[in-house]
Amino acid sequence: MSNFSHEVENMCPIAKGPKHGPAPIPEEGRWVKPYQIADISGLSHGVGACAPQQGMCKLTLNVKNGIIEEALVETSGCSGMTHSAAMAAEILQGKTLLEALNTDLVCDAINVAMREIFLQLVYGRTQTAFSENGLPIGASLEDLGKGLRSQTGTIFATNAKGVRYLEMAEGYILSLGLDKNSEVIGYRFVHLGKMMEMIRHGKSANEAYEANIKTYGRYDEAVKYIDPREE
Repeated sequence: MSNFSHEVENMCPIAKGPKHGPAPIPEEGRWVKPYQIADISGLSHGVGACAPQQGMCKLTLNVKNGIIEEALVETSGCSGMTHSAAMAAEILQGKTLLEALNTDLVCDAINVAMREIFLQLVYGRTQTAFSENGLPIGASLEDLGKGLRSQTGTIFATNAKGVRYLEMAEGYILSLGLDKNSEVIGYRFVHLGKMMEMIRHGKSANEAYEANIKTYGRYDEAVKYIDPREE
C-alpha cells in the first residue's frame, strides 16, 4: 500500500479521464502496444565500450515474446573481453530481456551493449521491425559469412611511415601493392574463414591456403609490394 504525504492526503480526487495507452511499436511485421516485457520481440544489435574504451562489444539478440532465444557476442580490442564474451553468451540465452538488462554480463562493454540493444528492442528500432514473423533462431550467424568469423577491420598508421592494412572484411592481409608514389592501390589477402573451412573438411593446410588467396583493387599494377607486418 502506498504512503502519501500530508499535502496529497488533503487533496480532493480528480478523475483521470481518457486512458492513454502506450504508442504501438513495429515488431516483426505487426504493430504492438507493449505493456510488459513479454510483449517485446525482434532481432537487433547493440554496441558498447568499457569505461576506458579499451575494447568494444557488438551484441546481437533474437528475442521472441520477451525471451532471448539467440545471442551473438562479438568483441574486439581486449583479451579479457573475449573470454568475458564466452560467459556472457552462456548467461544471456533463456533470460527475459529485463533479466538480461539487470544481469552482470562480466564485462562493461557487454553490459553497455546490452543497454543499447534493450533500447532498440523496446522502442521498435529493430532489424525485424517490418519483417513478418521476424527471423528464425540462428539468423545472426548469417552476418558472419563463410567460416563463421566476425567481420574485422584492423588498420594501423603513423604520420612518419603511413598506413598498414592488417585485416579487412575480405580476410588477413598478406601484402600491400604500392604505385610509383608509394600509395596503396591494392592488397593480397587470404580468406581465413574459407581456408579453415576447407582444412576442417580434409584439405591440407597448404592447399587450403593457396586456394583462398586473392587480390583486391589494382594490386597487379603495383610497382612495389610490401608485407605490412614486416616492412
